Amino acid sequence: MAQTSRIVGELAFSEISELLRDTSILCLPLGAIEQHGPHLPLDTDVVVAEGLTRRIVARWGDEFDLWQLPALPVGLSREHDWAPGTLSLSIACFVALLRDLARSLTRALPARNLVIVNGHGGNRGVLENLLYELHADFGLNACAIHPFDLARIESTPGAPDIHGGKSETSVMLALAPDRVRMKRLAAADSSHRPEAVEALIFDRGATWPWRSDNRGLGQDGVIGDPRGASAELGRDIIERVVSECGHVFHRLLDSQRPPKRG
Repeated sequence: MAQTSRIVGELAFSEISELLRDTSILCLPLGAIEQHGPHLPLDTDVVVAEGLTRRIVARWGDEFDLWQLPALPVGLSREHDWAPGTLSLSIACFVALLRDLARSLTRALPARNLVIVNGHGGNRGVLENLLYELHADFGLNACAIHPFDLARIESTPGAPDIHGGKSETSVMLALAPDRVRMKRLAAADSSHRPEAVEALIFDRGATWPWRSDNRGLGQDGVIGDPRGASAELGRDIIERVVSECGHVFHRLLDSQRPPKRG
């Protein structure tokens, strides 16, 4: 049979056992539906997670036997719930959803490796702990990638690029330029108080439930300055993410193999 797709949902049920193995790697796009300032759509994190996953699978699919799962579009977005249109699960529901999905994956598919392509930073803290349960309770060898960190996009209190800013807007210009409101982008207000960004977001000594409507962090829900965004920068970020994933897949498969006994 000629293989034409690495998207699980496009396979017939009879093809699953023919094409997937226990060493196959499942790639799960995980997003959010939340405000991204006046210039980006609510589903920005879903667009980014799915777009990156498609490109990752296209680049590394044959080498590492990657398979793309349907996206989970809603995550943990309480920091943005002041804005109309923002949707958020509770932590309990988010954990239950991913645990139920893990249970279903191990029942329905032979693959025992999972990479979560996380499009929303607010999902990260819970994911980091949940990975242990996915392994211990369901036998899934799992990890999560956080694209902008994987691409080594630096952000500082003096020039924050945290939400709806230059990097995220650039990636959207590369993936879905018709979805970016360019007229609103040109008028974006990037004012912020560096000390507020440092204290509430960057300080590792204390954790705060910061919100994106905090005027000290930015304006109109944006924490950063999107006015310097470009499709060229977005393509560069995407390329860096895709390239770095090769190391992630090597490490994931190495962790699936039992250690050699001397």
